[in-house]
Parts: sequence; structure tokens; C-alpha cells
Amino acid sequence: MALELTNENFDTVLIEKNLTMVDFWAPWCGPCKLLSPIIDDLYEEYLDKDITIGKVNVDTDGELATNHGIKNIPSILFFKNGDIIEKIVGNKTKEELKTIIDNLLS
Repeated sequence: MALELTNENFDTVLIEKNLTMVDFWAPWCGPCKLLSPIIDDLYEEYLDKDITIGKVNVDTDGELATNHGIKNIPSILFFKNGDIIEKIVGNKTKEELKTIIDNLLS
């Protein structure tokens, strides 16, 4: 299961590894429910890589969503050295996300 990111741990997690992928979601969001198992699978697949994969529940940590310009969910942000380097709004397949991750890691 992907790492739960909150206001308390977000900034620390961003600098733990070279790349951080963050899924902004909500429990009531249908598309988010479809994306959730993909994010969890990717977390498991990339455990030994230089990437952290986490999730932010916009209902409980809405300040993080606001601070990062999230207006629609699901939204996925990729961070490198604490800076946003890519933003995806809406669902993607596991293969599409793997391609993005692999390209950003190389």
C-alpha cells in the first residue's frame, strides 16, 4: 500500500529519494477508487528504486492540495528535489504511469 502523506510528513518524504510521486485523491471519488490499486501496485514494484510513491487524501489534508494547485482529482504530481516536474490530471493506466516513472528515473 502506498505511503499516506499528510501535512506532518509531506516535506520530509519529498527529500527522502530522488523522485516522489504523489496521488491526490478522496474516498468519495470514483476515478480515484479505480486508480488506487494501480498506485498501490506501483508502490510495491518500485520499493527498491529511487522513488517514493504516496497518496494525499484531499479531505483530510486539503491544505496540501491547495498549496500544490490541485483543482481536480485524481491528480498525480511528480517531484524532484522538492520541485514539481510533472502533473497528471485524471486516470492513467499502470503501463502509462510506469513509462512516466521510468523516464523520470533515467
